[in-house]
Amino acid sequence: MGADIDGVIETRESGGGWETEVDLLDFGLGRERDAWEFLFGFGGGVGVERPLFDQRGLPDDVSKPFAETGREGWQHSHSYALWAEVAAVDWDGPVCDGPDYSRVGVWRLGPDCQLALDEVVPASIEVLDAAEELFGEDLMPSEWPPGGEVRLNGAVYRPVILTPRMFAPPDGSWRPVWAAMRELAAVHGDENVRLVVWFG
Repeated sequence: MGADIDGVIETRESGGGWETEVDLLDFGLGRERDAWEFLFGFGGGVGVERPLFDQRGLPDDVSKPFAETGREGWQHSHSYALWAEVAAVDWDGPVCDGPDYSRVGVWRLGPDCQLALDEVVPASIEVLDAAEELFGEDLMPSEWPPGGEVRLNGAVYRPVILTPRMFAPPDGSWRPVWAAMRELAAVHGDENVRLVVWFG
């Protein structure tokens, strides 16, 4: 039995209190554990060192009725983010200090005949065997020499330093959430729109 995400998008009213605008469940996000890890520091097994909004806790002034329902005993790993913070995210900024231990970026030729990152996947045995033959020893991707890459079956495999765009792209499944916050911010201001989440 796994955890689910819950939460709310709020706006700050003129008196300073927060009011519920949208229930996060309305977006039907599902269990995207890796995205949760990149965004909120919970759920995945990727090994993100610096999640964007890492388990900041439940705000003391969270809107009703979530002031009570968001604090049930089985709910945990609360976090929040203002739209101003979300809008300022560098989706291509590193969330780890070095290359991922076991994942590689798969680079393929794009329509412009230039190599472009297509996906990030665990290194297969085939890729690791090709790397061992190329580098002369059994190495995981994070241990490949600087500039090391494996060319195999029309693709180029390279070590990657993980970024939020790889697992939680702003134009992916969370796009409706960010769009709703952006629209509210156009009315209320960037500092007056907040996403609050928790898991349970």
